[in-house]
Amino acid sequence: MAITLTPPLSGHDVRELSVGDPVLITGVIYTARDAAHQRLIELIERGEDLPVDLAGQIIYYTGPTPAQPGMATGSAGPTTSSRMDRFTPPLLAATGVRAMIGKGERSEEVSRSLGEHDAVYLVAVGGAGALLAEKIEAAEPAAWPELGTEAIFRLEVREFPAIVAIDTRGGNLYSAGRARYRRSASRKSC
Repeated sequence: MAITLTPPLSGHDVRELSVGDPVLITGVIYTARDAAHQRLIELIERGEDLPVDLAGQIIYYTGPTPAQPGMATGSAGPTTSSRMDRFTPPLLAATGVRAMIGKGERSEEVSRSLGEHDAVYLVAVGGAGALLAEKIEAAEPAAWPELGTEAIFRLEVREFPAIVAIDTRGGNLYSAGRARYRRSASRKSC
């Protein structure tokens, strides 16, 4: 059974999550990809205010395509999260972001930083951008519209599906999956 998450999230909310938990997010989430992360970190380094309050929020690594008739956005699938790894520890330390949604593995540094800052990493299904867009009820630029699809967008989502891939205790869906595979493969070769 999926766990419902409604941002903004508290540290307690995310500490209750474990690797493999399915979640459904309802409420506001923000998009940010490479260009937006670069700008956020530059503002943090200069001690300037951010264009959006990210405390307790969820960042979705996506760049939604233009909306089709009757839709809030076009395709909105997750992008490869490792591209944001260099930005993630300072962003978590400065903002209080509680979760990020993307696809693929994260670095050990990111995993440690998630634990230190009571945050989790969620994964969404890559290649399902059109289906995920159906869970987006409204979208509007929140910062840097000149970046196009890489702008920060404020999305209103309903029952947006994701899975906990790294929890606050360092549990990691990717390493756990590889370990299960190795055990299974070694039993079959005996």
